[in-house]
Amino acid sequence: MKQVFNVRRVYGVILRHFFLLKHSPSRWLDLLYWPTVDLLLWGFITVYLQKEAYSNNFWAFQFIGALIFWNILIRAQQGLAVGFLEDVWSRNLVYIFVSPIRVYEYLAGLIVYSIFKAAIASFLMVVIAGLVFHFKFWLTGLQLFLLVYGLLLFAWSIGLLTMSFLLFFGQEAEILAWALALLFLPFSAVFYPVEILPEPLQSLAKLVPASYLFETMREILFAGKWKVDWVVKSYLLNLVYLGFSLGVFGYAFKLAKKAGKLPKIGE
Repeated sequence: MKQVFNVRRVYGVILRHFFLLKHSPSRWLDLLYWPTVDLLLWGFITVYLQKEAYSNNFWAFQFIGALIFWNILIRAQQGLAVGFLEDVWSRNLVYIFVSPIRVYEYLAGLIVYSIFKAAIASFLMVVIAGLVFHFKFWLTGLQLFLLVYGLLLFAWSIGLLTMSFLLFFGQEAEILAWALALLFLPFSAVFYPVEILPEPLQSLAKLVPASYLFETMREILFAGKWKVDWVVKSYLLNLVYLGFSLGVFGYAFKLAKKAGKLPKIGE
């Protein structure tokens, strides 16, 4: 008689996943990372809402605006990093880089693709926010463009770092395409101001370009004005981040090419 349920087979499946977890830092990262980020994020949001008393819909508008701006950053970053991963998964990297294309041309193509992805996703969110919540994205005025460009620069810095890790460590680092940007989320003042963070973390947040941009967005929505020095600081930090990321990527690419790792990254 055929056995319908075999406990040993179930145990074998469980054991297999335990062995995978045991030998995979990326799976450990996936297991521990998300609960930590969620706890930090929503914990600070709760503290912020408990501290502030709102008599209008400002807080709701602030959250909707923050979600849209954060989505722009995430889509642009993933457009770059996941676009690179697509070539890793299809083992296409070696064919690309034996062709006449230059590495900066390849990066330029990915950057344009990331802008496309960010534009499509944010447009959809703006339309839905307008129809459902009566949120007018253009309330941020012409400063909107400065904020978006700043977020794109930051997103590309993170995307380049993700690609560098892929070149250094291979496909094992692919989880960073989704996780690395979220590392900055608790310190980017997306859903709460920097002042709500404990003092040591405030200093850390001041080193994150996105924190000045989200603070500016909140200031525009709340008071209808903005601080130029915040935007200037954000752009200066963005230049440092972008320069550093380009340097790391250039070094990682050169190293991978010299070691002949490009054809093996997807294996």
